[in-house]
Amino acid sequence: MISQAAKAQPTHFAVLTLFPEMVESAAMHSIFKRALQAGLVQLSCIDIRNFSQNKHRQADDYPYGGGAGMVMKAQPIYDAYKHALGAMGTANARVVYLTPAGRCFNQAIAWELAAHKNLVLLAGRYEGVDERVIEEIVTDEISIGDYVLTGGELAALVVIDAVARLLPGVVGKAASLAEESFTTGLLEYPQYTRPEEVLGRKVPEILLSGDHGKIATWRSETALQRTQQRRPDLLRN
Repeated sequence: MISQAAKAQPTHFAVLTLFPEMVESAAMHSIFKRALQAGLVQLSCIDIRNFSQNKHRQADDYPYGGGAGMVMKAQPIYDAYKHALGAMGTANARVVYLTPAGRCFNQAIAWELAAHKNLVLLAGRYEGVDERVIEEIVTDEISIGDYVLTGGELAALVVIDAVARLLPGVVGKAASLAEESFTTGLLEYPQYTRPEEVLGRKVPEILLSGDHGKIATWRSETALQRTQQRRPDLLRN
C-alpha cells in the first residue's frame, strides 16, 4: 500500500548557484538522500553561469560607484529563476535569498517554509547580488547567523536540511520532531543510551525506573534548566 506521504506532491527545492556541485554532493547523504529516493522531495541545482549572455559565461561584474569585489549580475539570476519555475511546473514559488542582511533563520521559519511545495534558494557570492533582481523575485531574505561565509551554498544546505526533515515521511518517527530542541521553545533534555555506565558516569536512576510520568516530569524540568543555563534568551523570547 502506498502511504499518504508518498502520494503527496513532493516538495521541490531549486538552488540557484555558481557552484551546483557543492549542493549536489552534500545532498546525496543520509536522510535527505533517502527522501530523494523515496520521491518525498526533489532537488534542482541550477548553474547561474549557464544563463549568462556572455561567451565567457560571466555572471558577475564590477559594482557601480566603485569599491572592492564583484557583484552578481541580475540577468543570469533572473533567467535561472525562470528556468527553475519551469522545472517545477509552476508560475511562482517562495524565493529565499541567503544573505547576512536577512532575518535570522530559526525553527519557526523552517516550519513556515515547509508549508510550501516550491522553494527557490538563491546562493549569493562575492559582494552580493544586484539589488534589482532581489526586488524582482525574492520573497524572503534569510541569514543563518551573524557571520560571513564565502558563499550562500552552505547556508542554502542548512535551510534545505532543516525544512526537509519537517516534511511528512522524511523523518522515520514523526513524534521525535515534537520533543526536539526549539520545537517547544526550549532546548531538548539530555539523552542517554546503553551501557548504563560509561567513563564512571551513570545514567540517571529516574530513566531506569520505568515510571513514565516521573520520566516526563524529569525531562521537562531538565529541559527548562538547560535552557536557563545555556540559552536564557529563548526564555526571554
